[in-house]
This record gives sequence, C-alpha cells and structure tokens, in this order.
Amino acid sequence: MLNEELFDQGENQDAYDDLIVSIEAQKRGLNLLIAVCDDASFRDEIIAQYEAELQPAFRAYRVTLARQEPSLKAALNQLLQQEEYLRQQNLAVITVTGAEQLYFLRLGNEQSEQEKFFGYLQWTREGLREFPFAIVLWVTNQILVNLIKKAPDFWSWRNGVFRFESKKTNAIPGKELEHIRFVFRDTELASTDTNEDNSFFLPIQDLQGLIEKVEQEQGTKDRSLATLYSRLGDIYRSRLERGESQNYQEEQELAIKYWRKAIELQNESGLQIDLATSLDNLAGIYRATGNYSEAEPLYQQALELRKRLLGENHPSFATSLNNLAGLYKSTGQYTKAELLYQEALELRKRLLGENHADVVASLNNLALLYDEQGRYEEAEPLYLQSLELEKRLVGENHLSFTFILNNLALLYYHQGRYTEAEPLSQQAIELDKRFLGEDNPDVATDLHNLGLIYRAQGRYDQAESLFLESLELKQRLLQKAHPLLADTIYALGYMYREQGRYNEAEPLCIKALELDKHLLGENHPNVAESLNNLAEIYRETGRYDEAEPLYLQALDICERVWGVNHIRSVAVRENLEKLRNVY
Repeated sequence: MLNEELFDQGENQDAYDDLIVSIEAQKRGLNLLIAVCDDASFRDEIIAQYEAELQPAFRAYRVTLARQEPSLKAALNQLLQQEEYLRQQNLAVITVTGAEQLYFLRLGNEQSEQEKFFGYLQWTREGLREFPFAIVLWVTNQILVNLIKKAPDFWSWRNGVFRFESKKTNAIPGKELEHIRFVFRDTELASTDTNEDNSFFLPIQDLQGLIEKVEQEQGTKDRSLATLYSRLGDIYRSRLERGESQNYQEEQELAIKYWRKAIELQNESGLQIDLATSLDNLAGIYRATGNYSEAEPLYQQALELRKRLLGENHPSFATSLNNLAGLYKSTGQYTKAELLYQEALELRKRLLGENHADVVASLNNLALLYDEQGRYEEAEPLYLQSLELEKRLVGENHLSFTFILNNLALLYYHQGRYTEAEPLSQQAIELDKRFLGEDNPDVATDLHNLGLIYRAQGRYDQAESLFLESLELKQRLLQKAHPLLADTIYALGYMYREQGRYNEAEPLCIKALELDKHLLGENHPNVAESLNNLAEIYRETGRYDEAEPLYLQALDICERVWGVNHIRSVAVRENLEKLRNVY
C-alpha cells in the first residue's frame, strides 16, 4: 500500500504524475529518466505503483546494479539476454536500483564504487542506444549532486529528473561530522569543508566503512576510535529523533552497539568525562526501549562520575539528576523521582537562568510526574509555564513545543476536560507528522493519545481506528516487547471491554498484562491497571473465581505504590466490593 502521507504531499504527487507522462510520451527509443528518493521503502512503493499503472501497455522489469562493477549497461545487457520480450524491442519500463548502496569514499581503493558508477555512465552513454526502452534510474540526493559533476555527458541525455521528498535518508549532513574531521585526513575529503550547509554530504554506510578501515589499520584499541564510536551513536540517535532512519529498529541497535564500543574504550583510556556522557546516552536508549534494569546502573554511574569530576554545581550534574529521575518515574518510584526532579530544576534555574530550554524540560518533567500521580492541580501550572516559556524560546512551530502540547492534552483528558484536550492533541499530531514523517513512534503515541480522548467521549469508531493505526505503527517500528506497544494493546482491550466485546478484549488484556510484567516487573502501577482490567472482564462475564485474585493483586500494588486513599486504590477496592456483592 502506498504511503499516502508522503504521496499526498503536492510535490510528490506532481513528480509521480510527471514520471508517468514521461514514460508514456516516448514509446520508442531510449527514454532515460532519473528518479530521486532517499527513502528506500517509499521508493519501492512508487515503483510498484507505476509498474501496476503502466500495465499492460508497458511490461515492467527491474535490475540491481552490481556493487563491484556498477555498470548500468552491463546490468541492462544481462537482463536483455534473459528476456526474449525485450530482445524483440517490445514496450517496456526498466527500473534500475542499487546505486544507493554504493560507497562514496574510496576506503583505500583506487576508485570508490560511486566513482566507478559515474565512470561507466560517462563512457558508455552511446552504448545505451542499444536499449530502446523507458529506463528509470533511481538515485539518492547525494548521488545526484555528484552525478551531475562527474557524468555530465550522461546527464545531458536525461529526458527528465523526478524528485520525491521524504524524511528518511541514508545521508549525514556535513555539520554533524565537523567534530570528527580528523577521520577524513587520509581521504579525498581531507580538504572539504564539512561545515558547509550540505544535507546530503556523506552516506552513513561510508562512515561505517571508514571506521572499519581505521580499526583495521590502527587496531581496535586506538583512542581516536572512542570519539568516532560515540559520535556515530549520536548520529544514529539524531536520525531516530528526526525521523530520518531508514530502519528504526536496526539503527536503534546500531546506536547501542557504537555507544557500548565507546564506553569500553573510554573506560580503558581514562576518558572519564566522555565516559559519563556515553553512559548517559546508552542508558537513555535503554530506557526508551523499556530496558529499565540495564538503564539504571548506567545512569547512576554517570551521576557519580559527574559529581566526582565536575562537582554538584554543574549543568551536566543537573542533567544526570533529571535523567535518573525519569527512570524512577518510569518504574513507579515516584518519591525518588520527585526529589531528583526538584533538585535538577532548582540547579538549572540557578546555573542557567529562568529562560533556558533545560528549565523548560525540568518543568515539563515535574508536571508529568504530578500528572501520573493524579496531582493535577500541581501539574497544570507547570505545563502552562513550560509551554509559555517554550513559545518564547523557539516559537509554536517546533518539535519540542509539540511534546508539551501532547502532555497538556493528556492532563485535560485525565481531568475529563475533553473539549480542551482534543484540539491540542490534533495539533500535536499535525506537527509531529510534519517534523518526523508518518513512520515514527512519536506519531504512533500521538494517535494513541487522541484515541484515548475519543474513547472517553464514547466515540468508539474513531477511537478504534486511531488505536489500530497506532498499534500497526508500533508493531512495525518497535521491539516486540516495548512499553509503548503494551499501552496501545491495553487501551484497545479496555475499549472493547467497555463495549461488551469481551471475546476481543480478553486476549488483548492478557497480552498487555504479560508485556507489563515482563518489562516493568510484578509491582509496577501499569501491572495493577492490567490486572484490574482483566479482572473486570472476568467479573462482567461471570467468571468470579478468576476475577478475585486479580483484584487482590492489583489492590496490593496500588496501595503500596500510591497509598490506600489514592483514587486508583479506591477504584480497585470498589471493583472488588462489586464482585463480592454478587459472588
């Protein structure tokens, strides 16, 4: 199915329409067309779409360039030898991919794979007359820039260039490489200014290849590699946050891999300040993936290092306090979290002043904690204060502004203020899609949150559609066991129970409970909610013997975490009383 969010962008639709017209307009002779897209998945959807649309008038074929000998003519010749239909010069459209895999750097060879590709294009241009078909050559923006310079004769033969825009890309902007310029000293980029505003400076696979070359030549214990590993981890994290990753899970795992390698070298080399940063970064990604038990000791180690090396009056120490507090909040350790959040907030105000992005983050984090505890009157002024401050600092058209909007919408949802919550949630979805693209976990969370608002109003059809869309995104983008995935499974099961759709609700609620226990431990508030929800299904369907032990487990958790008089403890106790009145 075509990615409608990307395809509905006016420029992409225009590019697609122009490509179809250009293929159909010249039915005989060589028709060389160049299509540009940085998102391989979106590219494949476009290819499938035009192949289907052009049939039966044009038979569709695909070829992939060979990495060692990336000759367009050779690839076409091989296809021609295999296909009698093409040898008879019938109407066809031949799609050529594989250029996006070619290395830009030479990596110790006389020529890079891209240079070979450009050379073949430049010197075999006349030979392409042998192929009287529509040929659609797919390249990335990075390749296009260099193709124009290095294969000008081939470029002059094009009948059209069709650019498809997307967030996802394999290219690293030059500015992100400025801190590791030293790694390019023995390459063809030695004299290049990486600080130029070039968004398509270097394919990420080239940087990986360059690091492997350094490992081979200087050994895996070379101190410079610690900086390279750490920077590559940072680059992958940035790509994930900006929605640029081509494969979310794969690049998440690569960030973990390179930070682990950085930590090992920094530890051995005595690079203590850098070590604290890498520990913090690795803990952050573990927390994001729900691996809390792995994240906590890393956060604590980073905190102790910064305390010893920088002292307790340093912004980095405040960052460590804030990050450890976030982990405690995620694991239901609210008292610990509140103390650390408050300490971080006061330290940031004193060191950085009231008008600083870190102060905004601290206000928002403390509000989130109060919201999660049901302390709504304490949470709202902090959200409003952080929203106003963020508006002054970056304006309303910014990713960080979106995050606070979403949080405020959820607060209003928790308070039953649905008419105030809905427009904030819709605005957050719109902004996140614009900044991050359609395929991003943050967008999935936004959809989930709006689904909660609709469900609370009894707008079940709209809520179900959003939950299912969110669930599909999360299943595709996240690990199989992830807290965000459990959230939407739980929400969908809860809604089906509300609607009396018990056969659909039960397996979802069981799955959510299993995920919560696996990820968060037996004593987390989310486990209590899942236990209570499943018990409600059993009570409402007359399975009283199965319901009672679940209520008791849920009540025990709630009372230990929140106390006997908390609204959630009271709700579970009331449900248990309802059961005992009929049981």
